[in-house]
Amino acid sequence: MRDTIEEHAKRLKLSWIREHYHEVITGTHEEFLLTLFEKEIQQREERKLNLLISQSCLPDISGRQLDWQGIHMNGDITKEDILSGVFIERKENLILYGGVGVGKTLMASIAGWNSVQENWKRVRFYTVAQLVNSLLEANEKGTLGKFYKQIESLDLLILDELGYVPLHKQGAELLFQVINLCYEKRSVIVTTNLQFGQWNHVFGDPILTEAFIDRLIHYSHLIVFNRDSFRHKESLMNQ
Repeated sequence: MRDTIEEHAKRLKLSWIREHYHEVITGTHEEFLLTLFEKEIQQREERKLNLLISQSCLPDISGRQLDWQGIHMNGDITKEDILSGVFIERKENLILYGGVGVGKTLMASIAGWNSVQENWKRVRFYTVAQLVNSLLEANEKGTLGKFYKQIESLDLLILDELGYVPLHKQGAELLFQVINLCYEKRSVIVTTNLQFGQWNHVFGDPILTEAFIDRLIHYSHLIVFNRDSFRHKESLMNQ
């Protein structure tokens, strides 16, 4: 009997029930079935969440909190909108602009983690250099279409450190295609230390730069970090 139950549970892909049903003790048949179903659902949800976390490649920000002082937002978005992921539901973008070490990546990561853990959104974090290298590699292997489908499956794409590394022509064109895929369909967070007028230094082509900016800013909120580097402050405190 036990072997038959386990075989049926296996065929139905009820892994928790197959392994633990004999451990459940309740007063009625209904309570027994309810407990089995609840445990099975709980395990599936935990597996799904762990997979979303693994696929997101978000930085580990355990124990870190964002100081919101000196961060300026336009009137159409609030701190709560960012933390709750409302901007993702609206398919809006965030452009986080400021100097090095002011907390741009931390804000992007917090928004990403909240979206995964609280709203079960599909998130992927890249530095711009990482994404471009992955695009070039996929293009060389002939798997670019598959890579683009992975982008299309996302709810939020985070592009960190735009402006740190100039892009070659092909890399810039492939990155533009990613933004084109996201346009009006999914949210993007970009962190950058460059003003829009300086983005041509990254793309090397004024027409491509203009097209990239045009698609990115259409449904975007500019968030300016007008403060000193927290890394610099911490290093001074440790002297």
